[in-house]
Amino acid sequence: MAEILQKDGSWVLDGDVLRLTPGRDKGVSLFRRTRGELTVPLGALAGVSFEQGRRNGRLRLRLRDGADPLLHATGGRLTEPHDPYQLLVESDRYGVAAYVVDEVRAALSLARVPSGPVTEFLVPGPALPLSVSAGDGTVHFDGERVRLEWNWKTEDAKSAAGPRTLAVGDLTGVEWAPSTGLENGHLRFGVRGAATRAAAKHDPHAVELWGFRKDPLMALVAAAVQARLPHPAAVAAAAVDAAAVDAVDAVAEAGQPSRPPVEDDHDALLRRLRELGALRHAGILTDEEFTRAKQAVLKRL
Repeated sequence: MAEILQKDGSWVLDGDVLRLTPGRDKGVSLFRRTRGELTVPLGALAGVSFEQGRRNGRLRLRLRDGADPLLHATGGRLTEPHDPYQLLVESDRYGVAAYVVDEVRAALSLARVPSGPVTEFLVPGPALPLSVSAGDGTVHFDGERVRLEWNWKTEDAKSAAGPRTLAVGDLTGVEWAPSTGLENGHLRFGVRGAATRAAAKHDPHAVELWGFRKDPLMALVAAAVQARLPHPAAVAAAAVDAAAVDAVDAVAEAGQPSRPPVEDDHDALLRRLRELGALRHAGILTDEEFTRAKQAVLKRL
């Protein structure tokens, strides 16, 4: 077992798990203290590093892509004070930090843990039920339903419809973003069948955030919801399958006698090209797959 205890928290390598416990020091963020102890299996780790500074050092964990619902829902936008995978280290404990890094790396090597993406969440989401108030609303989540309630700061057009309840089965995604500069943040739920994506201040499926102390707590809701949605790898696989089917259909139809495309056909093909470009940009399609599918679509124009 290897461990390091600091005011900022503690990391303990215990067998095949790494336990990350936030400290009680006043400098520890509200988000980390509310999230509590994290139990991270070695299989979720892609690497560990230690950076020395003049006054403090910093331990950092790098997780495998898709291992943690929190990281997926926040898109890596949790800043350093709130990042549960970082630990401030005092200068007189640099030797212990280096030892912990060596032990974690040795454990990863011994277990032959790959660093590539995973196809299921390996880190559990926050404990339920959750209730967080920030920005222009309060969000309750019990594992099956999300309930949005508005406060006096909510835009009239948004609050007029009253509280909103969303079943997990109706959600297509969840996203948390902090406020940056003059741009407000949000907690936004993707809802199946929702036709528009308005600004958070007007969106009845989003909470607008203004950069206050409790805003990061909404990321806990995002993580808890994401943990109960289909894993992004499954969504990506479905998208690849759909793209492959469409490409095969396009190739098959390309061999048929040509006919003048009507306006609706033309718009659909242009939309398909944009979708293929988005799939390539997201890394779902390789360049070769994208080129092959694009050529099949272009033959239909």
